[in-house]
Amino acid sequence: MTRDDPSDARPGAAGWRSSLEVFDIASGRCRVVLRSPRLIEAPNWHPEGWFLVNAEGRLWRADAAGLRAIDIGGLDRCNNDHGILPDGRILFSCHNAHGSGIYMLEADGPREVLAARPSWWHGAHLGAEGRWIAHACVRGGDRVVRVAVMDLDSGIERVLTPQGSAHHDGPDFSACGQVVWFNSDATGHAQIWRVGRDGQGAAPVFRDDNVNWFPHPSPCGRHVVYLAYPPGTAGHPRDLDVSLWLMAPDGSGRRRIVDLLGGQGSLNVPSWAPDGHAFAFMRYASGTAPVSAAT
Repeated sequence: MTRDDPSDARPGAAGWRSSLEVFDIASGRCRVVLRSPRLIEAPNWHPEGWFLVNAEGRLWRADAAGLRAIDIGGLDRCNNDHGILPDGRILFSCHNAHGSGIYMLEADGPREVLAARPSWWHGAHLGAEGRWIAHACVRGGDRVVRVAVMDLDSGIERVLTPQGSAHHDGPDFSACGQVVWFNSDATGHAQIWRVGRDGQGAAPVFRDDNVNWFPHPSPCGRHVVYLAYPPGTAGHPRDLDVSLWLMAPDGSGRRRIVDLLGGQGSLNVPSWAPDGHAFAFMRYASGTAPVSAAT
């Protein structure tokens, strides 16, 4: 169920806070889809061409016509960890008193798919070998965020990164589903890492001075996009001068493609077009913004 949101500003309108944009790989150009006075975050690209975003603790359908709220059964503490399966179903994270949980939006409403909390959804892979999600989580009582995967059919969870002091976050699957990309500060500050879905072979893809978050492999298997903060940045805050980088899956050909005001909310989740020709991201205007649900 959706409804019109009359508060949206159309592309090019004055007074916008959030700009939903698409970067085309072939042309190297950005295109504005929608600008809004709301703080909206984390676009996913739906197979039908619209975008799933979050704002004000809820989920919304976004396109050039504006924002329309999605009925998620009264849940109102959603953050920017959500995504779309190839069949169009929505997976999303939402908070309650026990922490963040992961839900799937079914025809009759949301269904929690992972009982352990806190858990934050970040990626999914549906293949001949099974249906998997990748998520960040806290397990074992040490309050350190780790990366895990879960088989949606069996409900079995496998934590891929070890306990310790390092922060591991932002996991997403490679196109083949056998490799999980993520960011980790195990080497001192956040860098882009890979690990096998079986938990073997964890290693950084490269090392530089930037604080790098949220790697997302393209569905076509040719590209990986990620967000780079300036050196010395702590965590993944919003409203900083950041950049988006593109590289090949082996780490070669790294290049900066977009400079923007952003960070938190810009590229948290998979945002590639289904064929991998483009990806979506959020750019922000400077100024005081409303506070979104905690991540």
